[in-house]
Amino acid sequence: MNARQEVHGAMLEGSDLSYSVKGAQLLSGVSLAIRPGENLGIVGPNGSGKSTLLKLLAGIQTPSQGEVRLGGKRLSALSRRDIARQLAVVEQHAQTGDSISLLQAVELGRTPWLSALAPWGEIDDRIVAQAIADVSLQHLAHRPWHTLSGGEQQRGHIARALAQRPQVLLLDEPTNHLDIQQQLSILRLVQDLPVTTVVALHDLNQALGCDRLAVMDGGRLVALGSPFDVLTPERLAQVFGVRGHWLVDPFDGARLLRLRAGSV
Repeated sequence: MNARQEVHGAMLEGSDLSYSVKGAQLLSGVSLAIRPGENLGIVGPNGSGKSTLLKLLAGIQTPSQGEVRLGGKRLSALSRRDIARQLAVVEQHAQTGDSISLLQAVELGRTPWLSALAPWGEIDDRIVAQAIADVSLQHLAHRPWHTLSGGEQQRGHIARALAQRPQVLLLDEPTNHLDIQQQLSILRLVQDLPVTTVVALHDLNQALGCDRLAVMDGGRLVALGSPFDVLTPERLAQVFGVRGHWLVDPFDGARLLRLRAGSV
């Protein structure tokens, strides 16, 4: 599991999750449990429910049916501060004020831990510095946010999430709109983070680095397991409408998906 220690039990769990808006069912009967230290990928075609599922797991939206548990406790029974101390989210369209520096943006991640009785201190400085180091942006700490590239800003969003010191990190298509070098760099970073991660991904070959994949289709969870077990030619045709088969890269022996248009 990417050199992570597997622990029994669920860190984050959704049971029979459904969600609808104005009579439109966006998610229906989804149940899954994410293990401590796991990197779970969520894949599926556009409109399959990936982002909706992430928002329910994060507590950003409330399910029409079912419940989410974080560390064994019902999410609905926890305060926003308690949730933010255990779980961080990097949304697909995350926004940060242009007038602040990268350092100041990452410092915002400490907000759930601050209060009148626990003001900013040296430990917060150390945590923020470590979060910035984890994403290799020390040299840009004092740069204005608006001068950073798309990849640097995405790393900054991840650093801010890490500054929360979460046990679980949820990311919604973190490689969206980045060039290929930045995509590969972000994915390696996410895979190496010492936290439980749940990441929605668009590219199936990029998703192969996850420990398990949850395959979504039409708001339902249609498969959950090892990438090589769930991404069968039959499922690729049924869910994604493409033909696919496995290839072995002669350079390093890695298995890759060869995808072609058409489901038959």
